[in-house]
This record gives sequence, C-alpha cells and structure tokens, in this order.
Amino acid sequence: MKKILSSLLILTSIYAFAAKPKNSYVRIKTGKGECIVRLYNETPLHRDNFLKLANEGFYNGTLFHRVISQFMIQGGDPDSKVAQPGQLLGEGDLGYTVKAEFNDSLFHKKGVLAAARDNNPEKASSSCQFYLVQGRVFADEELNRMEQTKGRKIPEWQRVIYKTVGGTPHLDQNYTVYGEIVKGWEMVDAIALVATDANNRPKEDIKMEVSVLTKQEAKKLEKELLKDAFRSKLIMKK
Repeated sequence: MKKILSSLLILTSIYAFAAKPKNSYVRIKTGKGECIVRLYNETPLHRDNFLKLANEGFYNGTLFHRVISQFMIQGGDPDSKVAQPGQLLGEGDLGYTVKAEFNDSLFHKKGVLAAARDNNPEKASSSCQFYLVQGRVFADEELNRMEQTKGRKIPEWQRVIYKTVGGTPHLDQNYTVYGEIVKGWEMVDAIALVATDANNRPKEDIKMEVSVLTKQEAKKLEKELLKDAFRSKLIMKK
C-alpha cells in the first residue's frame, strides 16, 4: 500500500512539474518600472507573433515613442533603436502585417496590450508596434453617446469596467486587443506622466527590454494570481 501511495505521489509531482501554464507571459522593463503582460490565447496570431519577436530580442532597445496621458503609451518601432532626439517616429515596421483578431469579450480596459496599425481597410495590425492602455474613467452619458456614434452596444459588464477602472472604449473592434497587464500597472501611469514634445514623443528616451517568462516563472505567477483572486473574493464577501 505504501509503495502504491509513493508511486502516486511521484506521478502527481511529475505531472505538476510537466504541466504547462495556461497562458504565455512577457515582462516589459523600463527605467520607469516594469510590468508583466498575459497574452490572450483567444488571439493566437498576435500572441505568437509577439512571442517570436520577444524571444528574438527584437524589442530590446526600442522606445515608447508616443505617450498621451489618459490614453495610451505606444512602442515597438524598430527605427526608434537608433533615433536622434526629437526625430519623428511611428512609421517603422518589419514588412508584414498581422490579420485582425477581434473578439467581443476583449476590449480596451485599462492595462490591455493592443496592436497599433495604419489606416488599412482590413484593420490588419502592425507587425511590431503595440500600445498599453492607460485611458480614463467614462460616465454613462459619454458611453451612451459613443454607442450612438459607433452604432455598437457596449455590454453592461464592460460599461461597469469603463465607469470604474477606465479605458479607451472608442477603440473597441478597431484595434486588436491581445493581452493585459497582470502586474505593474504603475509603469504605464509613470510613463504617461513624462514630458513630451509636439509629436507626443517623450523628451527623455524610455527604452524597453522585453522577455518571455519561462514555464516555471509562468506557473509560479499563475499560482500567485489565483491566490490574489481568491483573497479578493473573500474580502468582497465580508
């Protein structure tokens, strides 16, 4: 009996060690702090493209070149690695686009990762440029007007988030959302406060380093996030 129990414990340990994390995560480091982003499995084309570029070290040394407070911070332009002070940025790419992946459940709440793009009719995403949403809180009246203008109903549960956490609802279904910050929102807020020039480029270069969390790091993070979510539910019940 003891041998059977020991075998079961060993098999359980092996399975737990071998089990893959549910999601992929990336760490974005800057001089203004760092954040960890969970990439959505619902947007596999964008997820895999971002992972590929991050693993290749593409983003290391690129800048957050466009910063607009209460809106978003944008980066990933390859030209920004060697840009001169004050140089206009935002046109750099890698020669391809990523097909749009819109999902009604993925929206522009504060802290999401989304793909920049030019004004192409397919709304295909830039191969490399992205933004992190800071946004702001919206009132019901503003959201109502937006619904009338866009001709699209904002689901009630998303309205609640836009009225409390905030975001940029006018971008929904126009730009692909493919991840969200799970730790380190403060980095976005800190970058959004920097002084910028007339083209919204920070006067002080904000370089980034992007790395993919290892399987072990991702599994540890998911355990921490699960515990945090459980604690939050207990607090809400009190």
